[in-house]
Amino acid sequence: MSETKPHAGAIVARYLSMTETVVLTLVAVVLVVLSILLLGYSVVALYGSVVAGQIRESAIDILDTVLLVMMTMEIVYTVSLSLQSHKLIAEPFLVVGTIAAIRRMLVITAASTNLEISNPAAFRNTLIELGLLAITIIVLAVSIYVIRRSQALILPGDPETEERR
Repeated sequence: MSETKPHAGAIVARYLSMTETVVLTLVAVVLVVLSILLLGYSVVALYGSVVAGQIRESAIDILDTVLLVMMTMEIVYTVSLSLQSHKLIAEPFLVVGTIAAIRRMLVITAASTNLEISNPAAFRNTLIELGLLAITIIVLAVSIYVIRRSQALILPGDPETEERR
């Protein structure tokens, strides 16, 4: 009986797959550590703001950081899905984009409260940016809906599809 040697391409593909797994795992670990540190920073900032009676002044910064943590953890989720299925799944990226757009809208809104009087041209540009962000959020939300509906039609009865509904 003759043993067949693995084809060179198969060996390279196996090593590339292992490398991908190692790199994605390290990326996920770094993102989780970053999320924990950012969340800890937010908790400390929230406590300090409450104690100093300045919660109103620091609320937007704290919210901005918490939304960044949410985005980071959504990316970790996407990386873990990629590790499990070895496929790129679009929906988590759309969710990250939606969170990023909402985060930007909140920061712009908070920063532009006095802009209307002091700089009308900058205020107009801010309104245009807010409008474009709103359109972006709507497009991303519709995209998520379409992906979920198409998966439900393609994979009826699949537990993973049912869970996303």
